[in-house]
Amino acid sequence: MKQKSKSSERTLNKKMLERLIIIHNAVKAGMYPDVQKLQKLYCEQTGYSKVGEATIYRDLSTLRTYFHAPLEFNTEKGGYYYMDEKWDFALNSISTDDVFYLSAAKTLLSSFEGSPIYNSISDVINFITDTQGVGKSSLLKRIAVAPVPKVNIDEQIWKKLLEAIRNNYVVEFDYNGRWNTETTHRKVSPYQFLFDDGSCFLFGYSFERDAERIFSLGRIKNLEVTSEHFELPEDFDFSSRCGGGKFGVFMSDDSVDFVIDLYNDAREIVKERALADNQKVIDFEEEEKTRVEFSSTQTLKVIEWVLSQGSHAIPVSPDWFVDDWKLIVATMAKRAKGKFD
Repeated sequence: MKQKSKSSERTLNKKMLERLIIIHNAVKAGMYPDVQKLQKLYCEQTGYSKVGEATIYRDLSTLRTYFHAPLEFNTEKGGYYYMDEKWDFALNSISTDDVFYLSAAKTLLSSFEGSPIYNSISDVINFITDTQGVGKSSLLKRIAVAPVPKVNIDEQIWKKLLEAIRNNYVVEFDYNGRWNTETTHRKVSPYQFLFDDGSCFLFGYSFERDAERIFSLGRIKNLEVTSEHFELPEDFDFSSRCGGGKFGVFMSDDSVDFVIDLYNDAREIVKERALADNQKVIDFEEEEKTRVEFSSTQTLKVIEWVLSQGSHAIPVSPDWFVDDWKLIVATMAKRAKGKFD
């Protein structure tokens, strides 16, 4: 897989975007600035004491390569100009509506607040909206995310894994599983970060299991990025392993066809949201129930969802799934009886 250059990695850097806008505005104004003049302009407009020539040269290259700016150097006038005078930097033409929706996106991502990825995205959004001179809209206060568990990520673990994912490097670490709490050493080809229910996970290929596995970042210890390179499969995306199910971070090897009957308030849930790609909903008005049929590989999450609906969700098939549900309910009833009798 082709690796990104360092220049592309800097596209989400606040200071870099700041410099790109300053460079663009100077070129667009017909100032024919050279590198030295751009250095001076940057320091004057930002208050920074200095910026290196190499940095400005990289920024100029970024404008050409990633923003397709028709940027050329005029030897007679000793500075840069645009061959196409109509070309404009996208950030300079962002609309007020776009600024609003960017700000709203930050609000919608607030459940990830405190995580490295949120901090990076937030910095860029803040910079773009501030650059446009648009103050905080009172309308933004009308968009909110209900309080949810916050994602808690060790920043050093995050940075190392990000390096490994960016360059397709194998990683090794110590791990305590959800069910097997004994510490084991793992060697993994990291495919993706997964965010779900207040936690961050790593999805990848486990050498020890000779299979794909999911690892909670919070249980990863002593992580090391090796120099061993792996080839990323074309179908690496976790969502393709879910059998069409939409129940969060969990998967098993085989897709299962589920049939579940819903009663009372739970009937409306499947009409408001899709639990799976192939979801089929059937109303039985005489019996005052709604039946939902779908496929998923996320068996554990499906049974957790059924249990979360209490007596309003009754599994119909497959038989082994119904038996598992009955056993859990019977155990809950037995413990409740012993607790309150």
